[in-house]
Amino acid sequence: MANVVIMPRQGQSVESCIITSWEVNEGDFVNEGDVLFTYETDKTAFEETSKFSGVLLKQLVAEGDDVPVLDDVAIIGEAGEDISGLVKAAPSAAEPAKVEAAAPVQAAPQRAEVAQPVVAPAQSAVRRDDVNISPRAKRIATEMGLDYGYAEPTGPNDRIIERDIMRLAQQPSIMEVAQPAVLGDQLNVGGYSDIALSTVRKAIAKSMHHSLASMAQLTHSFSFDATQIINYRKQLKANAKTLGLNSITYNDIILYAVARVLLHHPDLNAHFLDDKMRLFDQVNLGMAVDTPRGLLVPTIYGADKLSLNELSAQTKQLASGAQAGTISPDLLKNATFTVSNLGTFGVEHFTPVINPPQVGIIGVNNMQVKFKMVDGEAVPYQAMGLSLTYDHRAIDGAPASRFMQELCNFLENFTVMLAR
Repeated sequence: MANVVIMPRQGQSVESCIITSWEVNEGDFVNEGDVLFTYETDKTAFEETSKFSGVLLKQLVAEGDDVPVLDDVAIIGEAGEDISGLVKAAPSAAEPAKVEAAAPVQAAPQRAEVAQPVVAPAQSAVRRDDVNISPRAKRIATEMGLDYGYAEPTGPNDRIIERDIMRLAQQPSIMEVAQPAVLGDQLNVGGYSDIALSTVRKAIAKSMHHSLASMAQLTHSFSFDATQIINYRKQLKANAKTLGLNSITYNDIILYAVARVLLHHPDLNAHFLDDKMRLFDQVNLGMAVDTPRGLLVPTIYGADKLSLNELSAQTKQLASGAQAGTISPDLLKNATFTVSNLGTFGVEHFTPVINPPQVGIIGVNNMQVKFKMVDGEAVPYQAMGLSLTYDHRAIDGAPASRFMQELCNFLENFTVMLAR
């Protein structure tokens, strides 16, 4: 009996996923547990393993397609089994509608003084500027010299997929070739490569642009005497094995302090929702993590209720999942405030960008030697820099600075504050 493979749901907030690659071809035999395909959300990549043993009879979607969760993806059964009742009447994304073969397109030799012709529909066709296109369809359109703005989308959520590009290519009656432009003097501009943006990079770009375009962001910079946390961490490292402690980092200590101090400043542990402020009674702390796929921000839920050792364990688990691309999308949302640490890269000062609708983010800078006067003498000490970016629509400079003053005092007197 044939079995239908569906697109799994990865987190309650995920509505669709993009097929990145098929690992099994139609007609191949698969065992239960074999990887069928890989797919990704806007933040995380996954592998889908087969729940059945049998022959992959049909791929119902193609690489690059954006597939709603719980939709049919493939059919597995016995070789030669009739699956007509399981295949939808509409042509699948994996099998574009058949059209008459057109003459093969041959690439013309490149010349410096002549631009490559671009195929464009005649004026009777309607071009759309705002299009939703799968990465695979976009790549095929680029390779064929087609303007995909003229393609008629048939994929999920009005998305242009491979079959739409193939149909566009088979409409010679409405196609004409743009005249090549002559550049005049021969120019050697060198080579280049166009790299398609990943889903994660697109999500980051959209979020960062929205943040800077819609908020009144301002950054205040502070520093504190890090002598006490340096000495405290040395003690932890010396006794970690005996006490069964995690390897607690400076970043763990900063996160711990921020979670405690934020409770005294509810306007920063908040979301700005245009006509109202949503104040939270616990700290869900976002932690910026550098991953091979781009910046991800896992959330430490209830960070203000965790001990330093518990918080350290969670940061390592979340960072590991984010870097491996296996973290649940549900752990990448609902943060009420964020901390971003670039100090390990030697960054002396930066202006972190807020993750809306949050109203604040702290950037952790490196340590530098500073001097302070003690009994008339300049005494050196290790200072760590902190940069607070806040949304001036939600909070003014004075209360934002009072938060930073309290945070710096907490860190300068860290061992005493642990008793609170």
